[in-house]
Amino acid sequence: MPATPGRRERKKARTRQALDEAALRLFLEHGYDHVTVAQIAEEADVSVATLFAHVPDGKEALIFDDGTERREGLVAAVREREAGEPVLAALRRYFANRGPFAAELPPEYERKRTLIVTTPALRGYARKLWIASEDALTEAIAEASEVPATDMAARALARYVLEIPDLAGTEPDPVGAMHAVFDLLESGWPPRPV
Repeated sequence: MPATPGRRERKKARTRQALDEAALRLFLEHGYDHVTVAQIAEEADVSVATLFAHVPDGKEALIFDDGTERREGLVAAVREREAGEPVLAALRRYFANRGPFAAELPPEYERKRTLIVTTPALRGYARKLWIASEDALTEAIAEASEVPATDMAARALARYVLEIPDLAGTEPDPVGAMHAVFDLLESGWPPRPV
């Protein structure tokens, strides 16, 4: 049974939640580029120093988690896939339920997704979080493929897969674009006449 967080951890979690909620509310009301860190701190009733203590990466990080959940989700998609299921099929299924590819989201998440996809700084930060999962995903792919973790093909596949949210997520049909990239990864680039 996990230990119950102490008072200090609960207070930190409440402060972080207040910052996240204030940032999202202000970004949605005024646009990301028109909101300052000081305004977010004031809205959450904390100092700017407290804001940076909780979120050292600045305002881009305020509406994202630290990337742990996505890294663990990617690795679990590979390691916990059904027997005989190809790695890419498992990763395609994982992405189909996330961010710009999720079919149905509650309205509050839909607004957040739209904000991220349409704001270059937030898209860039989201991409940074995806790419931070490269080593863990490479290791999981290599393990599933029975090759060393240093295998360049495993690393390349991990990198290509992790670029999908940024590459396909802003297309007019993000789901179709995601499937097109996975189709390409699964079948390879077809020979073209020269």
